[in-house]
Amino acid sequence: MNKQVLGALAMDLKRVALGYFRGSTPMVETFFREALKRRDEIDYNNLKPYLIKFLNNIENLKKEENEKAADNALLYSIIFQNASTIIS
Repeated sequence: MNKQVLGALAMDLKRVALGYFRGSTPMVETFFREALKRRDEIDYNNLKPYLIKFLNNIENLKKEENEKAADNALLYSIIFQNASTIIS
């Protein structure tokens, strides 16, 4: 289950990053809400601590400047995408 949800979360965060880069606030808002929903679907029991840390940091994207938020959303996207490929 976590494998699919982490993959979907990665895609939502990638779209958040693209929205920031394009200056599209509606796109950012839409996919940020989706990312938070996906995060809430994840079972934290068997996750590595570094993944839990990044999952908890997703909400901080809204408090950051747009450029930094875009960079961090893309970073988180890559981390979660990679994690989704190694989880069995």
